Amino acid sequence: MHAGPIYLFSSGSVEWLVVSDIEMVKEITLYTSVNLGKPSLQSRELGPLLGQGILSSSGPIWVHQRKIIAPSLYLDKVKEMVNLIVHSTNITLKSWESRLNNEGEALDLRIDDDLRSLSADIIARACFGINYVEGNEIFSKLRDLQNLLSAKEAGIPGFRCLPIKRNREIWRLEKEVNSMISKIIDERLKQDAEEQDLLQMILEGAKSCEGNDGILSDSISRDRFIIDNCKNIFFAGHESTAITASWCLMLLAIHQDWQDRVRAEVLQVCGNNPPHASMLRKMKMLTMVIQETMRLYPVAAFVSRSALEDIHLKGILIPKGMNIEISVPILMQDPEIWGHDSHEFNPERFSNGIVGACKFPQAYVPFGLGARICAGQHLAMTELKVILCLILIKFRISLSQSYCHSPDFRLVIEPGHGVILNITRI
Repeated sequence: MHAGPIYLFSSGSVEWLVVSDIEMVKEITLYTSVNLGKPSLQSRELGPLLGQGILSSSGPIWVHQRKIIAPSLYLDKVKEMVNLIVHSTNITLKSWESRLNNEGEALDLRIDDDLRSLSADIIARACFGINYVEGNEIFSKLRDLQNLLSAKEAGIPGFRCLPIKRNREIWRLEKEVNSMISKIIDERLKQDAEEQDLLQMILEGAKSCEGNDGILSDSISRDRFIIDNCKNIFFAGHESTAITASWCLMLLAIHQDWQDRVRAEVLQVCGNNPPHASMLRKMKMLTMVIQETMRLYPVAAFVSRSALEDIHLKGILIPKGMNIEISVPILMQDPEIWGHDSHEFNPERFSNGIVGACKFPQAYVPFGLGARICAGQHLAMTELKVILCLILIKFRISLSQSYCHSPDFRLVIEPGHGVILNITRI
């Protein structure tokens, strides 16, 4: 039995309105953070990983967080990070070249682990002013937390509060991550020279709202505000980019014609030079491939909202407290919106941009939608373009016979058994 584009279901005492109706989605995008926030149930369940940071908070505290974090991730700021992204990527690719030297002309390589480490290094350097060695333990523990929190529960109310082995491990990891981030913050506060990176903006933002409008004193402590938002950036900043890059390379390994087309474009634009911001704008083929990858393999399985007050969608009263869940894969692969080939890899559909790719541009939601659209989308796209173009300049890729296609939901949709590619030098 197939559910319709709008239906209700209950999870215990919590009610959800599940939406894939495009007209209702369009109306949802028009509401602001005053009307729609994050479901409190999800915020509680993911508390050890995200706390009350920008990904999970609602209301005035979210508005303040967004004002702090978003300006540091505007396109002009991201352009200044391109050289750093190139440097970090080249370090990873040199390790691949070294392995090729040792193992012969071709190499089977599990790329998703390396790309996760690379993306983590970029976030650590660009946003927090630390190197990957310093941040590696934090990323590793956040990954462990992610896996533990994505495990299925027994369906018992308060299950996460029981002192069973898994919960004790979650509590331990949360405490250790918070402690390590606190040390990074303490080191920054001791420095005389102030970096103008994202960490500094979070520190100044926490200070500016203390004793001002009462946001921190009323809902969250200053230290918790800083730590939670650092955890949000650490987690979201590296996980989503690494996963998308992995899926993208998997698709290019299968579709050799598109791999050749993108490589030719990159070589035409860059020549033998490392890419810079103005070059990235000219990479139309690469952009199309990334957009199509995110359509077929979105990192987020759903966009969730909670009505902070009574609202109306398509004339239907949605009462305060009702949770809304938008199914991202269904919306981005609906044949009525995307055409008969909606489940096929066809980057050409984006040749005239998102507006020309489908009937309703609101159906393309890889970075979320509405007022809470991802603040880091420019950084993510820039990272993806740099990483992919540098890989394609140096290597030809094909799918390894040991690759097992198994998209898996672990808070995000990722390759369940990794992405294993066969790589050779160009």
